[in-house]
Amino acid sequence: MLRSVLLLVAGWLLATSAFAQKLLTLRSPDGQLTYRFRLTPQAPVYAVDFQGKPVVVASPLGLVFQQGGAWGAGLQLVSAQASATDNFYTLQVGKASRVRNHYRQLVIALREKAGLGRQVNLVVRAFDDGLAFRYEFPAQKNWPAYVLTDENSTFRLAGDPTLLTLFRPNYTTSHEGFYSRLPLSQVRADTLLDMPTLAQYPGGPYLAITEAALRDYAGMYLARHAGVLTSRLSPLPGQTAVKVRAALPHRSPWRVLLLGQRVGTLLESNIITSLNEPPSQDFSWLKPGKSDFHWWNGDILPDTIFPPGRSFEFNQYYIDFCARHGIEYHSVIGYGNAAWYQNDGEGYAPGPHTDVTKPVPGLDMQRLGDYAKSQGVGLRVWVHWQPFYAQLDKALAQFEAWGVQGMMVDFMDRDDQQMVNMQEEMLRKAAQHHIHIQFHGAFKPTGLSRTYPNELTREGTLNYENNKWGPAMPPDHDINMPFTRLLAGPTDYHLGGFRAVPPTQFRPQYTRPLMVGTRAHMLAMYVVLESYLTMVCDYPTAYEGQPGFDFIRALPTVWDETRVPLAEVAQYVCIARRKGTDWFVGALNNSQPRTLSLKLDFLPPGEYQASFWADAPDVATQPNHLLQKTLTVTRQTALPLDLASGGGQVVALKKIR
Repeated sequence: MLRSVLLLVAGWLLATSAFAQKLLTLRSPDGQLTYRFRLTPQAPVYAVDFQGKPVVVASPLGLVFQQGGAWGAGLQLVSAQASATDNFYTLQVGKASRVRNHYRQLVIALREKAGLGRQVNLVVRAFDDGLAFRYEFPAQKNWPAYVLTDENSTFRLAGDPTLLTLFRPNYTTSHEGFYSRLPLSQVRADTLLDMPTLAQYPGGPYLAITEAALRDYAGMYLARHAGVLTSRLSPLPGQTAVKVRAALPHRSPWRVLLLGQRVGTLLESNIITSLNEPPSQDFSWLKPGKSDFHWWNGDILPDTIFPPGRSFEFNQYYIDFCARHGIEYHSVIGYGNAAWYQNDGEGYAPGPHTDVTKPVPGLDMQRLGDYAKSQGVGLRVWVHWQPFYAQLDKALAQFEAWGVQGMMVDFMDRDDQQMVNMQEEMLRKAAQHHIHIQFHGAFKPTGLSRTYPNELTREGTLNYENNKWGPAMPPDHDINMPFTRLLAGPTDYHLGGFRAVPPTQFRPQYTRPLMVGTRAHMLAMYVVLESYLTMVCDYPTAYEGQPGFDFIRALPTVWDETRVPLAEVAQYVCIARRKGTDWFVGALNNSQPRTLSLKLDFLPPGEYQASFWADAPDVATQPNHLLQKTLTVTRQTALPLDLASGGGQVVALKKIR
């Protein structure tokens, strides 16, 4: 019987000789990662080794349904089917344009011996840089649908690694907060941990837990329960018990473990997009780029004679700025604390008669769309998600008629199954009207930008908007982003503030917000933070004639290749991204001054012109000052990177032809 249900393929899927033990082993293509599965009477249990060392030990899996109760005990192994995949796919938006999709897969069919005899398939994929598993619910005669009340996926990490994580008080969240770094053993029991959560072992490896392909399911968190990290799902609105309602066939998102001896391996990984489906629609119309966002700067018009407000002239001023500097998009938001569309709610909050298809009097959206097009600038609009979704089809048709090419959808603050489905519906229907979406007040990305490339970025992190009303975003917070939220995918951060001050001089101000951290630090954020729609948030005269703006103007927002030559968690990171034959390097530092040595061995052979924007010697008192220079370098060059406290450095490397 063993031979009929277990396959042995080239030594990378192994089975015990005694079927009663029901032990399966799956290895990654390079053999460095090993997944072990054992079916016990109480539950399916898995473990993961990396480079011969345990990282996840004896972790049970299970599900709890409203009808039929828990699934996990008393199972039988129906079959185990192994396969291997090694191919390439292209990404229209991403950290790489061509991605190798190389993994080994095991599909383990498990059925209850008694009761309803419910069958669930556990699908496992082992990559060189991580592992993923999901639950599949195949169609079956005696089980047409389910109501899920709990998913008990556990991650019993070996030892006591140091976590870098974001604690959340409940499931209603914009996912904005400061990160905590502490041993796993000190995590308060049953407190929600946002994902991705990073686990670091002394001397490596590094492991991050997140999810991929979140579709028609509830968003997942972690909680330390009985000493073990356990999945927690966001409940449907209005109650606490039910997490997912679905008809069979159905499947969960992937539960992902990113693994690497270098933490940079996790940042370079494309597992998240590889676990998503390719697009089924035509996205040849899509244009990533940069956008202004005047709400952040306080709607500044310092050098005009016309009054500010929700008018054609106000938006024309910013469109002209975008046209002068090759900024692809202008965002129509509103003015002050009022939206651009008719709204009877308070501030930006919607009222009972809010209508996103009707501009306020004096704002001719058709004229504005025509003008933006004549200047070669795309038009985007901001909307609150509730009135937008209530008029979804009508609004998208009207936006397309005006010439709108993109939008920010804001204030969702949920990741329950209903909201997950609404966001996908927005993406799908927006694509039909050739409109991209930027989600704000939103949950983490899960790689859906492969399926819907018109999702150019999303927020879901505490960022520079906070400088308008709260404590400054310190460089020590910025440096946590690459090792946490950025592991899931692109993030919007309200980049572009050009008024840095020493920390002792910072004060929150709603208009002309101040920054902490040097201007070189801000420039490096544009390279380090992955986003396919990058904001240029300050006002025109804050940029024009200012050092460093030339770098922002020249920087791409989608990439052919990404490398992470230098990184230390919570300390510094250096990321190199390639577009064509040009490379752009961003080095980001925390509050501790340091000098790094950057080897350029990621470059192909040949000479490159290296242009630098670095911290000037006097940035402790003049943080906006930059040191600029140009050198000729090759792949044999090692560059010294002098990084100030809260500093950074960027390098543009252009091939000398």
